[in-house]
Amino acid sequence: MISVLIPSQLTAYTDGATRVAAAGATVDEVLSDLDRRFPGLRFRVVDEQDRIRKHMRVFVGQEETRAVGRPLADGDELLIFGALSGG
Repeated sequence: MISVLIPSQLTAYTDGATRVAAAGATVDEVLSDLDRRFPGLRFRVVDEQDRIRKHMRVFVGQEETRAVGRPLADGDELLIFGALSGG
């Protein structure tokens, strides 16, 4: 299983959970697994062209990835962050 850190702006999809477990061998498979349980979550992270949205940051451990095909191993931690903006 993959441990997924959910940012505060997406916890409305996960009933307030900030950390959930998901199955999958790639970032996309994990996001799809989460979307089956929490409909709409994947679309907030990945756009219609299957690219990570520009305002989202996805890390596997401490390494940022922009590739939804990035392989994952059992026990990996996937962290999702929303970029902050303001002025």
